[in-house]
Amino acid sequence: MRRGLALSITALGVVYGDIGTSPLYALRECFHGSHPLPSTPENVLGILSLVFWALTLVISVKYLLFLTRADNRGEGGILALLALLTPRQFLSTAQRRYLLPLGLFGAALLYGDGVITPAISVLSAVEGLKVAAPTLERFVVPTTVLILILLFLFQKRGTAKVGAVFGPVMATWFSAIAILGIGGIVRAPEVIYAINPLHGVLFFMENGPLAFRALGSVFLVVTGGEALYADMGHFGRQPIRRAWFAFVLPALLLNYFGQGALLLVRPSEATEPFYHLAPTWALYPLVILATLATVIASQAVISGAFSLTSQAMQLGYSPRFRLVQTSSEEIGQVYLPTVNWGLMLATLTLVFGFGTSTNLAGAYGVAVTTTMVITTILAFFLMVKRWHWKATTACTLAGLFLFIDLSFFAANLLKIGNGGWFPLVAGTAVFTLMASWRRGRNVLGKRLRGGRESLEGFIDRVATAPPYRVQGTAVFMTGRPTGTPPIIHHHLSHNQVLHEQVIILTVLTEEVPRVPAAERVSVTVMPLGFARVIVRYGFMQSPNVPVALRQCESLGLSVELEHTTYYLARETVISTPRPSGMMRWQEKLFAFMSRNSLPATAFYNIPAEQVVELGQQVEI
Repeated sequence: MRRGLALSITALGVVYGDIGTSPLYALRECFHGSHPLPSTPENVLGILSLVFWALTLVISVKYLLFLTRADNRGEGGILALLALLTPRQFLSTAQRRYLLPLGLFGAALLYGDGVITPAISVLSAVEGLKVAAPTLERFVVPTTVLILILLFLFQKRGTAKVGAVFGPVMATWFSAIAILGIGGIVRAPEVIYAINPLHGVLFFMENGPLAFRALGSVFLVVTGGEALYADMGHFGRQPIRRAWFAFVLPALLLNYFGQGALLLVRPSEATEPFYHLAPTWALYPLVILATLATVIASQAVISGAFSLTSQAMQLGYSPRFRLVQTSSEEIGQVYLPTVNWGLMLATLTLVFGFGTSTNLAGAYGVAVTTTMVITTILAFFLMVKRWHWKATTACTLAGLFLFIDLSFFAANLLKIGNGGWFPLVAGTAVFTLMASWRRGRNVLGKRLRGGRESLEGFIDRVATAPPYRVQGTAVFMTGRPTGTPPIIHHHLSHNQVLHEQVIILTVLTEEVPRVPAAERVSVTVMPLGFARVIVRYGFMQSPNVPVALRQCESLGLSVELEHTTYYLARETVISTPRPSGMMRWQEKLFAFMSRNSLPATAFYNIPAEQVVELGQQVEI
């Protein structure tokens, strides 16, 4: 019980940071955004009704009660959902051809969210300075830039050291916004009537196209849905559900309804309804607390981008980047410098380019709604193909979710001209890189596969014409768990020697988050000092070849790591006019990524001084 409570509090900081800071700007964008609504009582109650039912149906029902059941051994997120559908017995060839790229595109769009969330969250928090002292407005952008630079510089230290304070800070934040909301509701208790969905229906009937456009702003209250689903593996579904229903949802609703009550009494306060809820003496402390909350929300999104890239590398959708494990206790806490600096550059560009959180709100939502639609489509196939639900039940539930998602999606499409193009361009660029890498690796694998003999046949040839054997162990890395890798032929033909102990080692990434240590290594001992070792990792784990070889001792294979030499092939990809199944520009892009990919030595944690790389040019 005590552990569950601790996990729920910690989840407040990691899982609910994004959705928890939406009150800073969501209602303001409805009544003071690029397309503001008049702050009439009918409009205020209509918007609040939409907010209430969006949080209830999208977050409470779709994500917390339904999608958290669609976990891949505890892990959530669109890539985990995609992994559940990947086995060929669940999807036909035609379904795989369309659904797998669709899911990959949805994952790529999350990078756009990872760029916009830090910018709009921190900017909206710092804009509270304008309410406290209008003369400080000119310091908003510089202060935001400074905070963001410090945030990205901090990433290399990881979240392990400060993770313990995230939950308490967010608990303070949710308590504060709930108290502010109660203070607002006391001024106009009739705001509670907005729970009646008729107010939302009447709002659409009276406002028509303007009401539909307002959906793009209402959507801001649920933008953290995908993030909480993706972060499920850190805490488990029950702590996340408890935190939502017992603490987060009540606090959010109280604050939104408090802001609405304020607008019923003083419609002119629509410029910053969140900060106008607070008494004058509390403004500066509230700005500080809001800034801390948005930094934590940004930290969670940035960490999510690191985790997503790590999964993509393991699943073969991304070239290798340098990955640093920042915690010895939490395997999911990783840092990728290349991704970090790329996100920082893009985020700072957005702050300078858009200038205000209102302008950024025009770009926010397009990518997330697209990912939500894709998630619902994948969930439908999961219900029918893997869970074997009745078609009518699956269609009814998925149809309800899809109706809501498509409504938000269509409303957000209106934002494309106001900046919504940015996350789509960013997501499309990431998707192009991922798809090109995946396709290129498949083509390269086919080029290298030809003429490979069985390992048994190779050992027979060694027995017939034995080469000179030297002391020590040679580990030949290969991507295929069968056959003889070309690198061993290459080595033998040029050096005319073999080590006394020869290990053919393959590292495989399973479509599960983690593979237990007891199931990770399999060893097949063969004649003449040969052995085949297969090491399996989950897509949330970082490979470590020396540690895996140390585990072989319990399986009958003793390896002296200090006397081990690792042989790796280094392919230089050359684009040629010959047909390969890829377009020429894709070939050149793949060749460029291949040349700049992190060397396998660093990715597999192999000591660099014990590595021999044998080069090979491959034309595609």
